[in-house]
Amino acid sequence: MPRYHILYNPKAASGEGMNKAGALKNILTDGELLFHNITDINISDFIASTKPDEKIVVSGGDGTISRFVNEIYEDIPERELFYHASGSGNDFAKDIGLAENSVTSLAPYLKNLPTVYVKGIKHKFINGIGYGIDGYCCEEGEKLREKGKGINYTTIAIKGLLFFFRRTKATVTVDGVTKTYKNVWMIPTMFGRYYGGGMMACPLQTRENKDGSLSVMAVHSKSKLKLLYIFPRIFTGKHINFKSVVETLTGHEITVAFDHPTALQIDGEVVTEVLSYTVKSAKILNAEKSRTKEMV
Repeated sequence: MPRYHILYNPKAASGEGMNKAGALKNILTDGELLFHNITDINISDFIASTKPDEKIVVSGGDGTISRFVNEIYEDIPERELFYHASGSGNDFAKDIGLAENSVTSLAPYLKNLPTVYVKGIKHKFINGIGYGIDGYCCEEGEKLREKGKGINYTTIAIKGLLFFFRRTKATVTVDGVTKTYKNVWMIPTMFGRYYGGGMMACPLQTRENKDGSLSVMAVHSKSKLKLLYIFPRIFTGKHINFKSVVETLTGHEITVAFDHPTALQIDGEVVTEVLSYTVKSAKILNAEKSRTKEMV
């Protein structure tokens, strides 16, 4: 009888993470299930303490996967790793076509992840970087969560668009080529298609692309009414048809800089007061490692 170690996040699914993970009792019926709070353990040490034939299941949402990835990425274990989609947004699950409360192999998706560098932080990400009104929404959502209030990101976004969010001037450098935008609302960089609980920011992006390239999307408009018209279409990916205000670029090394500090989110994790960020694909990082080895 196989043994499954379920690493669940109690904060996932608006605090229902433990209950959501409990659904695995009806899915993994062929073995023994042991539940562990992922926020209480050192993940690498925990996995090392388990037997090679025991299976690891990560249960939660995008933030839970991100936490798991960033703790083990330097030494991904050669063993069976699984993911149970039980978060609120489940953008990673949407991107790979995994239904909520379903289980899939996780290990193949942990290879060749990009890295973001921001305010001294080095962080792998699975979905995308939100910078602009998307980062602002996550920042406001965190404030509401701390007060014990419900969160509706669509409402936050509309209020921010109409009243509170301050547009920026931005420069975007993709593989050495720089472009400047005025009246910028957001410039996310995406490894998958979805972020923010179902927004298909870059519908042509695919995490399975052979060269590991990323997409960066600039949304810029002086007119709030025009943006209000376009914004709902981001949930279907049709916003990219409005090329006068939406432009998507692809590349391997991307730097985005704003002319004043704005909140940023990495797979839902908020970083405040950000002036710029840089993303490097696995291709760039591997090339840098190779050059370093040659120099040594």
